Amino acid sequence: PAAAAVVTPSGLDDGVSRSRGDGPGEVAVERGPGAAYHMFMVMEDLVEKLKLLRYEEELLRKSNLKPPSRHYFALPTNPGEQFYMFCTLAAWLINKAGRPFEQPQEYDDPNATISNILSELRSFGRTADFPPSKLKSGYGEHVCYVLDCLAEEALKYIGFTWKRPAYPVEELEEETVPEDNAELTLNKVDEEFVEEETDNEENFIDLNVLKAQTYRLDMNEPAKQEDILESTTDAAEWGLEVERVLPQLKVTIRTDNKDWRIHVDQMHQHKSGIESALKETKGFLDKLHNEISRTLEKIGSREKYINNQLEHLVQEYRAAQAQLSEARERYQQGNGGVTERTRLLSEVTEELEKVKQEMEEKGSSMTDGAPLVKIKQSLTKLKQETVQMDIRIGVVEHTLLQSKLKEKSNMTRDMHATVIPEAAIGSY
Repeated sequence: PAAAAVVTPSGLDDGVSRSRGDGPGEVAVERGPGAAYHMFMVMEDLVEKLKLLRYEEELLRKSNLKPPSRHYFALPTNPGEQFYMFCTLAAWLINKAGRPFEQPQEYDDPNATISNILSELRSFGRTADFPPSKLKSGYGEHVCYVLDCLAEEALKYIGFTWKRPAYPVEELEEETVPEDNAELTLNKVDEEFVEEETDNEENFIDLNVLKAQTYRLDMNEPAKQEDILESTTDAAEWGLEVERVLPQLKVTIRTDNKDWRIHVDQMHQHKSGIESALKETKGFLDKLHNEISRTLEKIGSREKYINNQLEHLVQEYRAAQAQLSEARERYQQGNGGVTERTRLLSEVTEELEKVKQEMEEKGSSMTDGAPLVKIKQSLTKLKQETVQMDIRIGVVEHTLLQSKLKEKSNMTRDMHATVIPEAAIGSY
């Protein structure tokens, strides 16, 4: 009851039955509980129309496509694949309707493709008062509506018309009425009496025998019946006899749940119960509907009042949004410059690290004392060797000097020995 009247963008009267071939238009309807399932019915009609147009032989086999299911465009499965299938079917249907339309490719602009399809749909006189973005998903009531309209136009172009169904004439056969267990016949009652007599071991009156006996008595004694004008039987004995025979005269009929009479009685009972419950609940529902309507009106008026009161704040918010977008653009530009300078800084830092590493290597080599210690040790060793060599040179010089002196002394002695006579030598 609280559902508001809405205008379906696709022109389909959702929640209301629509006959095959009715022209869609923008109609204001109340969306009932079955509105969400209306596109499934449209999709099933679309599949039947496509079969009439022989799309399996002319489109699917040539394009190597899989046939869509009966609810292919009503449920989301793969948006990209569904959108491509929608564009392919729409282009093929437009061509079937006598309008030249280029088959869309996979990498075409989807917005341009959708606008071309909608323009062709409007050229057929169909309404498409909904945003084109509704068709980008490749599924939903708008997709089913567009394809259904194009399929109808294609059927009109090829001259197809819906005809009344021709039912085959069936030959009337003699029907044998089966025995219904629910029907009560005299023989049935006799059989049940016999079964109950064998089961319960009780004596029951056979109605056939009783009727035959009564008939014979009537035939044999017609005069007695005319003579009896007053009963001579005691009333007390008659009452006792009635009480004794009364349980045996009861005829029991077993009820069967499958009996159609029971179903009819149940239907009447349910109908009366529904009518009585409806009378009670209708007042409450009407009251609830009125309260919800008043509440919706109050909410609408409050929304208008709030919008009027907050209009200047909305304008300020929009201005702040514009300033924020400008600041973001400046930030993006500055961020680009910072990124370039950061890259240059990283390159300079790498070069600086290399120079520092080289300086550290040279400094470590210059401040290292190990080569100096080795030099000092070598100098000390050279000095020691020099001293040893000087000593050896001195010893050698001394030995040479001694040998020279000895040789000189020997020569001098030899010279004196040859010059001085032996007599003189003897006097000495």
